[in-house]
Amino acid sequence: MSNQNPQQEGQINIELDEATADGIYSNLAIINHSNTEFVIDYINIMPGVPKAKVKSRIILTPQHAKRLVKALAENINRFESAHGEIKEIEQSPIPLNFGPTGQA
Repeated sequence: MSNQNPQQEGQINIELDEATADGIYSNLAIINHSNTEFVIDYINIMPGVPKAKVKSRIILTPQHAKRLVKALAENINRFESAHGEIKEIEQSPIPLNFGPTGQA
């Protein structure tokens, strides 16, 4: 008999490589959608720099997009319960016409 614990049914083994674990900073997300997918482009826009580059793009089904919203809301509630309300700060408007809007 083996001493290893068998993987539980329904459990997924998720790998995280070093480059992905470092993450990508984003202070702007642009969301587009079609009837079959949501596309979220994560951008790092710097003050005084007139150009920004998409750092990462995530494509989700509508069902996964809804699950993401729910998971974010649950995590924000837990965070605020532990650390207090997250205060929204006023930001200068970011032009939303600095690139073409795509359709997936």
